Amino acid sequence: MDNFKLWQRYQDWLYYNQDLGFYLDISRITFDDALVAELKPKFDRAFKDIEALEGGAIANPDENRMVGHYWLRDPDLAPTAELKQDIIDTNNSVIEFTKKVHSGEISPPSGGKFTDILSIGIGGSALGPQFVAQALAPNDPPLKIHFIDNTDPAGIDKVIAGIGDRLNTTLVSVISKSGGTPETRNGMLEVKKVYTDNNLDFAAHAFAITGKSSKLEAIADRDGWLAIFPMRDWVGGRTSELSPVGLVAAALQGIDIRAMLQGAKAMDALTRKPSLKDNPAALLAMAWYGAGHGRGEKDMVILPYKDSLLLFSRYLQQLIMESLGKEKDLDGKVVNQGIAVYGNKGSTDQHAYVQQLREGVNNFFLTFIEVLEDRRADFVEIEPGITSGDYLKGFLLGTRTALNDKQRDSITITIPQVDERIVGALIALYERAVSIYASLVNINAYHQPGVEAGKKAAASVLNIQRQVVETLKQASSPLSLAELASKAGISDEIETVYKIVRHLDANQRGILIQGHIGLPSTVKASWKG
Repeated sequence: MDNFKLWQRYQDWLYYNQDLGFYLDISRITFDDALVAELKPKFDRAFKDIEALEGGAIANPDENRMVGHYWLRDPDLAPTAELKQDIIDTNNSVIEFTKKVHSGEISPPSGGKFTDILSIGIGGSALGPQFVAQALAPNDPPLKIHFIDNTDPAGIDKVIAGIGDRLNTTLVSVISKSGGTPETRNGMLEVKKVYTDNNLDFAAHAFAITGKSSKLEAIADRDGWLAIFPMRDWVGGRTSELSPVGLVAAALQGIDIRAMLQGAKAMDALTRKPSLKDNPAALLAMAWYGAGHGRGEKDMVILPYKDSLLLFSRYLQQLIMESLGKEKDLDGKVVNQGIAVYGNKGSTDQHAYVQQLREGVNNFFLTFIEVLEDRRADFVEIEPGITSGDYLKGFLLGTRTALNDKQRDSITITIPQVDERIVGALIALYERAVSIYASLVNINAYHQPGVEAGKKAAASVLNIQRQVVETLKQASSPLSLAELASKAGISDEIETVYKIVRHLDANQRGILIQGHIGLPSTVKASWKG
């Protein structure tokens, strides 16, 4: 397609909203009028699905739950007066708690003010807060944030070491809807031990964000933690950034959470419009559908040309892949839907994997995120009439053209700057696009049986470990792996038994190994305690 036709297509499909200063360009995605016509009845259904969702329909049948993250930024939409008031009261409590921490009214037992936050959570309880902290936290925040988002002992140790002698002025946020999420529980217990070992009162530093009547709420209430904020059952982890899960940490860092909520509310209003060309989330969903033929045949590469948006792709990985990665559609048909997401930032990626994107296997579509504002300080000319920001813009536009020349699909989102209102709008845009795309391909975006399957499998491994240890404790002589598995009653899990023995041995956890650990057939194990 020549440049004139490309320019005409760009004008035909460019979306712009003046209030947000937001542009969406899907003109470099391969689709035609026939696809638009084919999708019209599906979009009509998707717009009705949006209306039902926001009206309080049960959208997560596995747990009999509504999906109401939209109400968080517009409480007037909540289906009951009680829910509306609860959202308003909760947001006010977040702001009040923040004011008390910043002023020193809520302070560490050692005196002074809190200086840091240690956030313990996983998945949506970590990815959203991490993205927002990277994007929006000031250079010198009132409280500096740290994250424990895994059950990796060495990783936990490194985070604690980074806090150093400020442990006594560090607030600890524990985020878990049920209170039983293993990774979060493990992190909490590890951190609690560190506080105890340093003669510090953990409860005087901790607050919880959790579900009503959860195990974590009971612990926080019993031990007298500083505060308890709600995680509602109608907000999923991957759509929880604009709930207390994300708002408390953001506010404590000095981020304007009301502006984030306002930005999301503004984008929600735009993405409710029941017209393809007037709805940016619908346009985005159609671009995804066109690029991957409605079957996720191509990966989504997110490439923001701004350092502060570095973690946006990680945040979107969970939102998109957990929502869309489904084995069956709503009719019970096996469809194996999903879109894989990855990315880093421009222009870094031009020195990493743009070579493959341009000339390798054509199994992706790219989303450029362009930020019009270079910096808030005076510009610096690095060549006559040219700034570093001009170079960044040149790399973006040049890469877009180079990819288009090779028939590689791309989307371009343009925003005026990275601030609270715009970040809230981006979060809302992708939440809605996921919902619309799910409707187009006839799947449920709001349940995740695969995640639960993984948790159950992990619990099974730990049960096998308990059986292995108990069997070795009772054995009078060393056992081969086959003997050990047989005596433990798990002969069909011999490979798992080997890997458990290997792990316990590597960590000096009471296992004595005879033979060569790298040759499973020679291994005999006994318990030395």
